[in-house]
Amino acid sequence: MSFPLWTILIAGLMPWLSVLPAKFSRKFDNANPRDPEYWKEGFRLRARSAEVNGYEAFPLFAISVLVALAYGGNPDWIERLCGLFIAMRLLFIACYWLNRATLRSLVWFVGLVCCVALFTSPAWS
Repeated sequence: MSFPLWTILIAGLMPWLSVLPAKFSRKFDNANPRDPEYWKEGFRLRARSAEVNGYEAFPLFAISVLVALAYGGNPDWIERLCGLFIAMRLLFIACYWLNRATLRSLVWFVGLVCCVALFTSPAWS
């Protein structure tokens, strides 16, 4: 299986991984995992926000990779863009965890550009 397809799986799992550290608290109630009070502030809120954003970013990325592969985008560019997207998502999660809003927004934008470049790669590569 090709690297771009593996990145779809990785991107699909990243939302769960981004929220996982926030669940390592004695206050976390697995019987009520969506308790709004638990996710109300601080690191837990930021981790939950990173999770939600991961779910939002995933469909565009996955479809963009599949379009790029199916319609003949350059394989080298597809691999580079997929790797860059995953790197940006990891940095995005770290920015959320560390409360670095401006850098997080810039990193998010680079990830979006990766998706657009992937989707359109059959036209320009």
